[in-house]
Amino acid sequence: MPEWETMRRDAEEIFREAVSACMPEKAVRRALSGRYFTKPVILAAVGKAAWTMAKAAWEILGEEKISRGMVITKTGHSRGPIGTLEIREATHPVLGREAVDAASRLLHMTKGLTAEDTVILLVSGGGSALFESPLIPLEELADVNRQLLACGASIEEINTIRKRLSGVKGGRFAKACAPAKVLAVLLSDVLGNQPDVIASGPACPDRSTCAEALEIVSRYQLKLSEKALDCLKMETPKSLENAEVLLSGSVSELCRAAGESAAKRGYRPVLLTDCLSCQAKEAGSFLASVAKTQIAQNCPPIAVIAGGETVVKLTGKGLGGRCQELALAAAEGLFGLPALLLAAGSDGTDGPTDAAGGFADGRTAGLLGEKNLRIPEVLEENDAYHALDSLGNLLRTGPTGTNVNDLYLLLLRP
Repeated sequence: MPEWETMRRDAEEIFREAVSACMPEKAVRRALSGRYFTKPVILAAVGKAAWTMAKAAWEILGEEKISRGMVITKTGHSRGPIGTLEIREATHPVLGREAVDAASRLLHMTKGLTAEDTVILLVSGGGSALFESPLIPLEELADVNRQLLACGASIEEINTIRKRLSGVKGGRFAKACAPAKVLAVLLSDVLGNQPDVIASGPACPDRSTCAEALEIVSRYQLKLSEKALDCLKMETPKSLENAEVLLSGSVSELCRAAGESAAKRGYRPVLLTDCLSCQAKEAGSFLASVAKTQIAQNCPPIAVIAGGETVVKLTGKGLGGRCQELALAAAEGLFGLPALLLAAGSDGTDGPTDAAGGFADGRTAGLLGEKNLRIPEVLEENDAYHALDSLGNLLRTGPTGTNVNDLYLLLLRP
């Protein structure tokens, strides 16, 4: 088998094994096993991994211990019924009416609870767009989200704004459930694993401040109405006596599992970082430079591993995602090298596409050139999807059931 095909097969298998090691079932079982509830609980799961997490919870507690509940996940991420739970799907990353309607239903479901009641809230990445009760018109909130995504704001900055425009984020969902107890189990998809950042912290006291929110508006010159600006000046809950938060699962676990899988295939694993956070194009160029240095030193077969979440600044009207843009941005630097890069999202989706991410290797730039596709122009148009797809360089896995950031895997076989 040609070396290129060997590396591509290895990269895909390493990715799949690493993702498999980070499935949320074990985290949910650890959190719920051995707990006693005085009466049947209400189960709520929000995020891209919501269905998988809820399925595990249902298998542990069952209909006898769950009085009612709801799963709110990304369109296409549900895998069928779970007992008597209501299953709702909504658009992501752009907020849609489905998410608002689902949140309204869940708030109604948890209304009028007593101190003897318990709400189990299972939270995973994507919850910010999938679980929303807007304090401003939906159309305006969607526009604010689009502005934040387009300007290259970090997930922490985006959530600082979102929390204050929402009736469920920034601890407000847990406050709405009071005096009932809220047990929140979190699957982290954010760098640093801060609980109040994951899905904008619906059951967590909020560390961000109004002053920080207003500074973000100024920094990125966001266009907000007076009503939205007034919301940014309303402080979020800083303490929640009725909420308990358990954090389980993160990108560091993903990177560790990738290293173990790479070692089984004869690569020396090198963990570069598990908190990569910059422009996707910059990350791709940087990883290509790492490849050049290692190969110049006549390295043995190695797997350079990084995890994190990059951002894309929208300058065009093409199709793609941060992982696809990162892979394409690396292609020119990898030209002619015995190297392959896979960048993919652990949830199986990358931006508004059907791909988890993309591949680039030492041939990619040349093959695109033969198709009269210039990488800088493609990146300027944010159209990595079509460029990579023209070479069969997209990774399509479908929804994986988990969500712990992105994996960047650079395989070198000098």
